[in-house]
Amino acid sequence: MNAKKWLRIAGMMLGGLLIGTAQADIPTVPNELFEALKLDRTKVTPKELHEALVKRYKDPAQGAGRGTLAQYWEPIPYGIYLDPATFYKSPTTNKEIASRKECVECHTDESPVWVQAWKRSSHSNLDKIRKLKPEDPTFYKKAKLEEVEKNLRSMGRLAEGENLKEVGCIDCHVDIGTKKKADHTKDIKMPTADVCGTCHLAEFAERESERDTMIWPHGQWPDGRPSHALDYKANVETTVWAAMPQREVAEGCSMCHTNQNKCDSCHTRHEFSAAESRKPEACATCHSGVDHNNWEAYSMSKHGKMVSMLGDKWNWEAPLKDAYAVGGQNAPTCAGCHMEYEGEYSHNMVRKIRWANYPFVPGVAENIKSEWAEKRLDSWVVTCTQCHSERFARSYLDLMDKGTLEGLAKYQEANDIVHQLYKEGLLTGQKTNRPAPPAPEKEGYAYFAQLFWSKGNSPAAIELKVLEMHENDLAKMHVGLAHVNPGGWTYTEGWGPINRAYVEIQDENTRIREMVALQERVKNLESAKKASLLDLDGTAEKISLGGLGGGMLLAGTLALAGWRKRKQNEA
Repeated sequence: MNAKKWLRIAGMMLGGLLIGTAQADIPTVPNELFEALKLDRTKVTPKELHEALVKRYKDPAQGAGRGTLAQYWEPIPYGIYLDPATFYKSPTTNKEIASRKECVECHTDESPVWVQAWKRSSHSNLDKIRKLKPEDPTFYKKAKLEEVEKNLRSMGRLAEGENLKEVGCIDCHVDIGTKKKADHTKDIKMPTADVCGTCHLAEFAERESERDTMIWPHGQWPDGRPSHALDYKANVETTVWAAMPQREVAEGCSMCHTNQNKCDSCHTRHEFSAAESRKPEACATCHSGVDHNNWEAYSMSKHGKMVSMLGDKWNWEAPLKDAYAVGGQNAPTCAGCHMEYEGEYSHNMVRKIRWANYPFVPGVAENIKSEWAEKRLDSWVVTCTQCHSERFARSYLDLMDKGTLEGLAKYQEANDIVHQLYKEGLLTGQKTNRPAPPAPEKEGYAYFAQLFWSKGNSPAAIELKVLEMHENDLAKMHVGLAHVNPGGWTYTEGWGPINRAYVEIQDENTRIREMVALQERVKNLESAKKASLLDLDGTAEKISLGGLGGGMLLAGTLALAGWRKRKQNEA
């Protein structure tokens, strides 16, 4: 064994002895995470923290993998990229065995865009980062690199005093720091969040802490939801997602619900630019659309318009904490508001959640004035007062809450009408043409699955309308209020469509009720007619000219009158 290799082994051993001196008391990671993992934040090492995080992260009981409804669905080929930890297998067609240098050389020809993006990344330019000067807006990356190296030394992946040379293909797709060649048929993997977390421990721990800080006081939603940390679990545990036979359609949900599994939804491959992920457009693909139009509402707000008009003059390379002072920003971005918590910025996005986008969820509105929600409201005031006065911030947040409640009340009135029709069995085809949904979904009233699954008269049109009213229109009303887009809650979206749906539901209810009343009258008349024809001693027959005989006399009289009229006309 050569001297160089002996030195490396000795360094690794020394690094192992020094692990106890490295601590992972990351200020931006809340106490709740350390408490949940039963770790002492003042003593825990990066290695211990990462191991505890990964153990929970990979635990099916804690949300990893296919979930409790796995028996009802099978992955499609593309699904291996949505949950690579569960489904991805090394490719069998490529037999290459390559070194880290050969990876770059080959992919320069095979997939040049990957290599071009990687060459622009911090991963391939570590020496450039080490040479940064304090006046450079990206100077913070130097400290970040030192932190990464400290983490790797604690985990025994770097010798004491050894520096990372680069982060190449083989580090992420095989193993960090590996010296061996990669066999494509055995070694290649798709990086998952825990792989990124090996180096980026703070960011991984911050994101994972969403499980521990998003705890509803009365169990309105499951622990840790909504959040990026458990968004795939939220997806695969949705009954309609598991039930739908149209798997390619269902995977449209999965394509956004993958932040739990990997980091490239926000930090796109292979540049993984922090500056890119700070821009609102990075959030737009998922946080948009008919049920959570955050991007549309933000873009049409004064905040969003300032970004579109002035953003090209801002320095997006400045970290979020310096976005205003150093980056020159003068309007908030998605990341600037949602990653901030009482002056600190982190990958925990849920520490201020109060409404969770969906006001109709049972218990959420009732909780909005609780001590729990009021404390989170105070944290929003801290965010808003970076640009506004406290009085302005509180008055607008009060407007947001009350406006949301007004929309909720309008929806609830309409929902009560449709629900009553359902309970009476009066929805179109409810008694004759309402097939049961596929398992594991169960028959019911205006349930979420009906947005994506239909058969016969399941759901009825009016039922779907009230479902869309709360899942879409009410949600968009709240989003418009929360993102300061007046048309987004008053006219274009929100109240206007809610009011229109309310009117249509009232019309349909009146039509159904009048039809039921008419059918009842016809039924009664038919019963009376039947009785008059069969019961010769009945009271009705006595009133109608003596029953059957009287009816025949009346018919004869009418016929005679008709004959006389025809004769007069002929004359």
